[in-house]
Amino acid sequence: MDALAGLLDGPRARGAFLLRMVMEPPWSVHIDDEAPLCLMCVTQGESWIAPASGEPVLLRPGDVAIARGPEPYTVSHAPGAEPQARIGPGGTCHTLQGEPLAQAMRLGVRTWGNAPDGSTSVLIGTYQMKGEVSGRLLDALPPLLHLSAEVWNHPLMTVLDEEIARDDPGQSVVLDRVLDLLLIAVLRTWFSRPDAEAPAWYRAMGDPVVGQALRLIQDGPARPWTVASLATECGVSRAALARRFNDLVGEPPMAYLTGWRLALAADLLRESDATVEAVARKVGYSGSFALSAAFKRVRGISPQEHRTGGALPERQQSSP
Repeated sequence: MDALAGLLDGPRARGAFLLRMVMEPPWSVHIDDEAPLCLMCVTQGESWIAPASGEPVLLRPGDVAIARGPEPYTVSHAPGAEPQARIGPGGTCHTLQGEPLAQAMRLGVRTWGNAPDGSTSVLIGTYQMKGEVSGRLLDALPPLLHLSAEVWNHPLMTVLDEEIARDDPGQSVVLDRVLDLLLIAVLRTWFSRPDAEAPAWYRAMGDPVVGQALRLIQDGPARPWTVASLATECGVSRAALARRFNDLVGEPPMAYLTGWRLALAADLLRESDATVEAVARKVGYSGSFALSAAFKRVRGISPQEHRTGGALPERQQSSP
């Protein structure tokens, strides 16, 4: 497993909110759904995206953008256009006065807008789950990520465009997987740019020693790792691995291991009905007591409180 695979290894898209938005100017939609991430691809016409803070960005055909939640943003035909609709949590759609718009603007299967033959068409895929593993990478993204068609050209956009309006059996699963693949492709392109400000742990994946140590931890979190055993697997001394890991990743190997284990545990607690004991053993702890102690120390709440939706007073995490 590598850093990008880790993004979607836990809560991958499951019943993601997907649609094709077809619009004719003037139009403007305020997005306030609190979703952790939304991917948008323009297939026809032009669209402006204005984040809550920052300058509006123009999307042309072939361009792709990712809006990182939960901050709101506006999508419109022109900067500063007055919103005519609001998308709330769960994909609900209303006027700014609260009147429902879902049926009035429905144009077919997963197609929505103000005109069936509108001059602007945007493919939208929204991840509605909040996951701690994905949070590690999402925290490294800007509020609004934009790749123009000149630097981004991927056949998956065409696949999504063809599949999004189909209503075949199992279609939602097909779309979820296409969205996952498209997201990973976008992020891979984003982080490979010459001027990319990728997080330290992402850049470290390319190091022959530290990259191997990171993959060993991510692929086998339940193994009883020590700095010495990691160093042996990587073919270097304990001191050399500790120094190199800390320099490139920004934290010691065991701190990274703890953060990774707890991130996986957090996902398992929310996304499965496994007992705390079973989750603990799956991610490398001796039992529920050991996991609870680590969870409380790092996150400030117990595993059970996390499972039932307990909120952190201030987010704490040991992020690779």
